[in-house]
Amino acid sequence: MTEQTQNKIKQSMLAAESMFHRLVLLVGGAGSGKTGALRELAGGLGVSVINVNLILARELLELTARQRPLRCQAILGQVVDRVPAPVMLDNIEILFDKALKQDPLRLLQGVSRNRVVVAAWNGTFDGRRLSYAATEHPEYRDYSPGDTLIVNMNDTSKEAKQA
Repeated sequence: MTEQTQNKIKQSMLAAESMFHRLVLLVGGAGSGKTGALRELAGGLGVSVINVNLILARELLELTARQRPLRCQAILGQVVDRVPAPVMLDNIEILFDKALKQDPLRLLQGVSRNRVVVAAWNGTFDGRRLSYAATEHPEYRDYSPGDTLIVNMNDTSKEAKQA
């Protein structure tokens, strides 16, 4: 991760501390450096990166298909509450699973209400709209991100390639 990217993320985390939702999204496609940035940042801060897919899948496995959508938010909230801030979330794709009937951005905003959460979002941000997946994909989502802070990793990976 470039020093410029690292500074951008840290500035976003500081700015998030005074916001209603303390959420910072690292937005980019596959290979844009989101996971590496999270790991490097977490290592420097002495916190762990949480693999959301792994933890939620493990917890939801024991529930019936009907119970899973009802318990998903509470389980993620408990996971976030157990770790020190800032919370680093990676591999959040399970939140987009249609069977869980969740609104992934609202869910992340909810768990970031009382602590800074930095999450890797596999998608795009064009300066106004935040999206996940291609338009024709069943898990496609499109948002106006509101008060969520976004670090566009697609832009930072271009900067690194140009440097």
